[in-house]
Amino acid sequence: MDLFEYMSQEKKEKEAPLAARLRPRTLEEVVGQEHILGDGSLLSRAIKADRLSSVIFYGPPGTGKTTLARVIAGTTKAEFSQINATAAGKKDMEEVVRRAKEALGMYGKKTILFIDEIHRFNKAQQDYLLPFVEDGTLTLIGATTENPYFEVNSALISRSTIFELKPLSQENIATLIRRAVTDKERGLGMYRAKIDDDAVAFLADVANGDARHALNAVEIGVLTTERDKKGIIHITKEIAEECIQKRALCYDKDGDNHYDTISAFIKSMRGSDPDAAVYYLARMIAAGEEPEFIARRIMICAAEDVGNADPNALRVAVAASQAAERLGWPESRIVLAQAATYIATAPKSNTAVNAIDAAQALVESTGNLPIPPYLQDAHYPQSSNLGHGIGYEYAHLYEEHYSGQQYLPDDVADAVLYEPSENGYEKTIRAHMAHLTGDDRYTEGENLLPRDNE
Repeated sequence: MDLFEYMSQEKKEKEAPLAARLRPRTLEEVVGQEHILGDGSLLSRAIKADRLSSVIFYGPPGTGKTTLARVIAGTTKAEFSQINATAAGKKDMEEVVRRAKEALGMYGKKTILFIDEIHRFNKAQQDYLLPFVEDGTLTLIGATTENPYFEVNSALISRSTIFELKPLSQENIATLIRRAVTDKERGLGMYRAKIDDDAVAFLADVANGDARHALNAVEIGVLTTERDKKGIIHITKEIAEECIQKRALCYDKDGDNHYDTISAFIKSMRGSDPDAAVYYLARMIAAGEEPEFIARRIMICAAEDVGNADPNALRVAVAASQAAERLGWPESRIVLAQAATYIATAPKSNTAVNAIDAAQALVESTGNLPIPPYLQDAHYPQSSNLGHGIGYEYAHLYEEHYSGQQYLPDDVADAVLYEPSENGYEKTIRAHMAHLTGDDRYTEGENLLPRDNE
């Protein structure tokens, strides 16, 4: 590096955003992630001993994935290369591999390749790296905000250790904020600023575990707030609120948190917790989720988890879907909240799911069994010549509109596919079917409604 390059690099580092300048340079400076970096942990031992194997860091933005890679770069004796998957192509990877082979062949030095946002690489690009990771030419460090088990090739996953980084705690972020305000070398200490405790607590809370979001707000506050009579830049809670404006929401419509939130929403309705259901609904609304997407999930939950325990649940869900589509935001939030709380408080039964699962398994194992002739189509003149429709017992001609005729194919005539629960309206269904058929499966346990002839 010549003098001009050195000066350019120095200027770039000084003018970098606060969050970038404050990146830890050693493991001791890292704040948070104690579950993977605590004393004696596998990762900390590997970094300190410079014995790191291929790893993938997975977690939300602002939790320290790139920071850990930089710490490794500063402690390892291996060559260190970095590329970003959003901008790099195959030529960039070929150049990294070429230099890695030279370093290994000429100097016996290994190369660590850090790929930020590795999930952005397509399958072919990830496959290109595989043989070089496998033969030791490269040690891979991947960073991703997406679930690597979905976004990274299984072959790379099997050759890497996955470390999940958690959102930083409020205490962690508060520590970083105070460090930023007082650090004279890389922080804002030279500005003679002070920040109130309630401002620190507010920023640490609304950052939602994203250190970068909190530090950006602190930097804006210090650089835009006038000094008081004593020459001090005083960051109050009111100033902090102006700087951060809105709570940071970690939510990517195509990302892992998107699926985590909708999963929590559905499980809350299934688990009969209306408070949790509207909470996760509110999070999706705040993140800009489409009302049609939410409505589809409510309809699925109505059929899958409520079913015939409350047949009105599906009606409510479908009506809410239609209304939400016509209304849009913000009015559809009320419609969706009504549907979500109805589903959450309805009696639950998944017997419809069990029934169709069992029926599909039966069809898969037995194939297309012959349909009884008396059930076959008999609307055309020659059908009787084939025996179609002959012997069919029209249910409405019988007492209680029930003939008791066999409808399943002969080979599976005794199959039991739908077994109503004793929850909600299905208790009434059991009583009706017990009364109508006398089938033991409806009368096991509590005798809900004895037949008239008993």
